[in-house]
Amino acid sequence: MVSIDHVAQRVLTYIPYVLVLIDMRYEGVKCGRDGSVDNHIEMGKKLLAAGQLADALSHFHAAVDGDPTNYMAYYRRATVFLAMGKSKSALPDLSRVIELKPDFTSARLQRGNLLLKQGRLDEAESDFKKVMKSSASDKEQKEAQSQLTKSDEIQRLVAQAHSSFSSKDYVTAASQLHTVIETCVWDVTAREMRAECFIQLGEMGKAISDLKAASKLKNDNTQAFYKLSTIYYNLGDHEMSLNEVRECLKLDPDHKQCYSHYKQVKKLNKQIQSAEALIQEQRYEEAVRKYETVMKTEPNVQPFSQRSKERICHALSKGQQSSRAVSVCSEVLESDPENVNVLKDRADAHIQEEQYEEAIKDYETAAKHSENDHQIKEGLEKAQRLLKQSQRRDYYKILGVKRNAQKKEIIKAYRKLAQRWHPDNFQDPEEKKRAEKKFIDIAQAKEVLTDPEMRSKFDQGEDPMDPESQQGHHHHHHQHFQGGFNPFGSGPFNFKFNFN
Repeated sequence: MVSIDHVAQRVLTYIPYVLVLIDMRYEGVKCGRDGSVDNHIEMGKKLLAAGQLADALSHFHAAVDGDPTNYMAYYRRATVFLAMGKSKSALPDLSRVIELKPDFTSARLQRGNLLLKQGRLDEAESDFKKVMKSSASDKEQKEAQSQLTKSDEIQRLVAQAHSSFSSKDYVTAASQLHTVIETCVWDVTAREMRAECFIQLGEMGKAISDLKAASKLKNDNTQAFYKLSTIYYNLGDHEMSLNEVRECLKLDPDHKQCYSHYKQVKKLNKQIQSAEALIQEQRYEEAVRKYETVMKTEPNVQPFSQRSKERICHALSKGQQSSRAVSVCSEVLESDPENVNVLKDRADAHIQEEQYEEAIKDYETAAKHSENDHQIKEGLEKAQRLLKQSQRRDYYKILGVKRNAQKKEIIKAYRKLAQRWHPDNFQDPEEKKRAEKKFIDIAQAKEVLTDPEMRSKFDQGEDPMDPESQQGHHHHHHQHFQGGFNPFGSGPFNFKFNFN
């Protein structure tokens, strides 16, 4: 149960807001009637107290418009801007207050604090010193003294950071700038210098974070967008690079660096998108050529070359160009041995090449770096079945055809071998016996590989002619060959086998 005291406390909490709202109704009528500056200020104060910042701001706008010399209207408006997190808008209002009333220490102290956050240290120190010389309250005097001491320390650190940066001691410079930015959170120069330190140290994620902040803190910061674009480009992220360079050109369409970079990124982006579309359409050979063009367009940025080779490896594997696929995939894995996608593609190419043990190794390596990947699990099981099968009968090898052979090729190979190994061609009993066995193998190979269902089973590592491999699943073709099948008819060599 909720206690009565708790309910009472909640009700009391809301009473001031209710009173403000009631007061606002009457004040609103008054404002509407004479629209005086004082009334706008009072209404704004009440709305601000009630947390209705946008409404409060509109009243302070009206007060400023009504009397551009009323320093209190500017001060109240600056207070709302600060409450809304709009320090850039608050600063000109505070400056106007000080211009109209130079002894208004609260406004000067607030302006000093904003200038300090922006890293405008000399201007901030000037405000703090004037507060200390004025007839400000003890609290304001102490705050001004504290902020002045902090500003002096920041000045010293900034000088040290510049010295460290000039000496190429980027670790120390970054550390010093970190302390500066803790106080001067809106200091664009400090953030840009620290970003450069991170770039030199190869910590691109941290550099990106500082540059993104700098692009927001400073209007028309084309250089920040340009640097962001080039960082993303060098990381191989063409899409983010394009986004950032477009932001630069929105600010300045004639920006030479950004325009030149934009043309390069746009060209590369278009080629990569085209190559990926070709892979989706299963036009693998064209996709390979397109990615080779990507490497020619940008030969100097390693991530683009690496990514292109990775996708060429994939396209070759999918396009059944297994020998080339193994070669390209291996090249990628030399520099990126834990690349799961490339390991899977090379394993698939190894299977096409009938190198089942190599395929198993690749799948097992991939599994270490990508748990619960169904493709890896299924591929590994397939490779293991095929290895086991290859140690028994391989119908493709029996007919001497490739795994991707068409039905016509299979029948042609079968006819040629069946005629060659026909038992009637042999007189010696041992040779005839060997020929009979060979002839039956040839016939079974033709039967399996010309039947889509049986061939599919065989390709998955299951021998439709092997009762153990079938695992209890029976098929009419299987029964046809097992348990007394004789392609030679009723007589010893009365051949009735179908050569079609």
